[in-house]
Amino acid sequence: MSTARTMRAEKVQMFDEIAALLEGASFIYFVSYKGLKAKELAAFRVKIASTGASCHVLKNRVLAKVAEAKGLTAIAQTKLSGDTAVIFGADDPGQTAKIIEEFAKDTKNILAAKGGYIEGGMLSAEEVMAMASLPTKDQLRTQLLGLLMAVPTGLVRVLNAKAASILNVLNAYKNKLEEKPN
Repeated sequence: MSTARTMRAEKVQMFDEIAALLEGASFIYFVSYKGLKAKELAAFRVKIASTGASCHVLKNRVLAKVAEAKGLTAIAQTKLSGDTAVIFGADDPGQTAKIIEEFAKDTKNILAAKGGYIEGGMLSAEEVMAMASLPTKDQLRTQLLGLLMAVPTGLVRVLNAKAASILNVLNAYKNKLEEKPN
């Protein structure tokens, strides 16, 4: 009897841990890792962790049950099959997708995207890989800052040019007056 209760408590704890991961994630990627060596999967997890995301190997059925209980019907209705590693992240989905793409190339597609979930919608494997081609949040911030700085810089240059041209006219007039003998 005590073994059944212990097992039930373990399942409840596992359910709660997966639920916390689902609730804390702004994006989720599903990847296939069948045939990947343990060292390669460990290296992948470390690289994923560097982006603020985490990689967990979960049973497809358990993930679907937890998602259904948490009201994430899109995930619950997705039919995942085979070995699936689930990546939960809250920061930059593009940067994490770049790492998935990089490892897919390095492992000759042994590690491959199966799909993803962002903002209530499911992504296909192709869409996950397309996320990898998008600029990261830092790159977008840099581009935006450059655009925002270009407008005031251009305005200052135009205003300086106008002031400089007026100054040049006044200097030319002054020089002309100085050249005339009285």
